Amino acid sequence: MRFGLSPEMVSSENALVGRETQVSVPSTHEALGNRLEGPFPEGLDVAYVAMGCFWGAERLFFQTPGVFTTAVGYQGGFTPNPSYEEVCSGRTGHAEAVMVVFDPSVLSYAGLLSIFFEGHDPTQGYAQGNDVGTQYRSAIYATSPEQLSMAHEAAAAYNEQLALQGMGPVTTEIALAGPFYYAEDYHQQYLVKVPNGYCGLGGTGVSCPVGLFEKS
Repeated sequence: MRFGLSPEMVSSENALVGRETQVSVPSTHEALGNRLEGPFPEGLDVAYVAMGCFWGAERLFFQTPGVFTTAVGYQGGFTPNPSYEEVCSGRTGHAEAVMVVFDPSVLSYAGLLSIFFEGHDPTQGYAQGNDVGTQYRSAIYATSPEQLSMAHEAAAAYNEQLALQGMGPVTTEIALAGPFYYAEDYHQQYLVKVPNGYCGLGGTGVSCPVGLFEKS
């Protein structure tokens, strides 16, 4: 998943045009057996995160208790319904993102953020490990003002913990969620289909202090 791209964000004026048609995705999750597309059962919440290559990031979450379904896709950029090749060209502005549909009575959003921050290195800017490019950036795309506020609080709390260990600042992009464009069929639950496939996830080894920002 390395394409030797220059890690510079494309402008909206120079982004690829894209298309109106969404790609076809499987009806059910390879590991969980639940729907990949909504509507989802009442009482579930949706979160969107980006942690570098989305294959390993998706597996991290679908193996987490309380998660109903996950899907990988493209988010945070300009090009509607981009292809994987277009995203990897660096000319769509999208990050490789994961949609996480979860039961907040089992997995809180604060707990999900803790998994997010501990599951990758959120200090690397437009890269994650050996994967370099704007599509590999760390990001949280909030679905509500409450999620947005908690994401900022979590980032600030984790930033303090990283500083205590002599590490650089959090570079995670935090914004309200825009459109989530599903990735192609073969990317969905890729590491279930290809168990020995590439996974570039690697954390910092620093714990995220979930108790400092979790709401009662």
